[in-house]
Amino acid sequence: MLRRIPFLVVALCFASPVAMYAGELIDPTRAVASESGDVLWYDVRLLGIEGQGWSETKAAFDRLPAKAEGVVRGPVWGLSRHSAGMAVRFKTDATTIHARWSLTSSGLAMPHMPATGVSGLDLYVKTDAGRWRWLANGRPTTYPENQVTLARSLPKGDREYMLYLPLYNGVTAVEIGIEKSCYLEQLPRPEGIKPIVFYGTSITQGGCASRPGMVHTAILGRRLDLPVINLGFSGNGKMEQEVADLLAELDVAVYVIDCLPNMNAEEVAARTEPLVHALRESHPTTPILLVEDRSYSDSFLVESKRQRNETSREAFRAAYDRLLESGVVGLAYLEGEHMLGDDGEATVDSSHPTDLGFMRMADAFEPWLRKLLDSVPESR
Repeated sequence: MLRRIPFLVVALCFASPVAMYAGELIDPTRAVASESGDVLWYDVRLLGIEGQGWSETKAAFDRLPAKAEGVVRGPVWGLSRHSAGMAVRFKTDATTIHARWSLTSSGLAMPHMPATGVSGLDLYVKTDAGRWRWLANGRPTTYPENQVTLARSLPKGDREYMLYLPLYNGVTAVEIGIEKSCYLEQLPRPEGIKPIVFYGTSITQGGCASRPGMVHTAILGRRLDLPVINLGFSGNGKMEQEVADLLAELDVAVYVIDCLPNMNAEEVAARTEPLVHALRESHPTTPILLVEDRSYSDSFLVESKRQRNETSREAFRAAYDRLLESGVVGLAYLEGEHMLGDDGEATVDSSHPTDLGFMRMADAFEPWLRKLLDSVPESR
């Protein structure tokens, strides 16, 4: 319930006229040819990486700026080297698509999360009806290098694609390879479009989605057709001032604060208001969605977990009410009790959502995000 106050390969391609392109065609001389010479491999950075809030990063696919090292706690910095939420948008006339990428960690999977989500790639295509639809997953099998065939024998034609990067691993390189007679084109967002930024926990980062495109942040990005910045830090989404100061640097459409699963009631009471005030100092009217923790799926029977939910929510609601009373505007509040449904089927461990759970989370977030975005038309 919601409450509110005021490496890709292409074969058999066909030429298309340059006049129809909205983005920049990538010069084939910037690619590296395969041994056979039939395929050209392009660094995805030539296309632009969506989902990064800062350009001055220590490594190409980091989520926090280089200056954050030594300022945020070590675990937050380490997790920020994961590529969660990043995506590459492009257009091509490919009929066969492959990918290759290099990982930073040998931990391809976790006991409760498959390698396809932890370390894999996820390819979506825009249909003729204008919807983003899943097409293929890049399954990692080795460390550090992987190369896969994502799709083959596609019908002829120009199509838009979006390739999501790993959720719980980092990458040092991702390449797109196309047959030398094909084109590869940037797919830029319209000028003035602002992203939604999500600050949260392991759930926000994507645990335990089966593939990168199934975390709720990615689902919402597709549904709303907006870029998303994922600042989920597994076990370390704690509303810390150092992170709040970084968030305040971003010019975004909506701030989503979803940290309660990593915080106890005392921390919630102490940190919620300072975080919101830090954002309001730099962004007086940018909408902020405060999100309660989802209910543990076994909390109906395990009293300690039920109390954890109830006490943190009580502190959160009280902080929210104080913010409203103090005159802070543009706040919305998403309750967590029924976010994952009432059947207990939406998690792998009572805490982390399955793909079903993430779909339900997206369904819960979407109505209020749409309302908040509509309240600031220039954000769309």
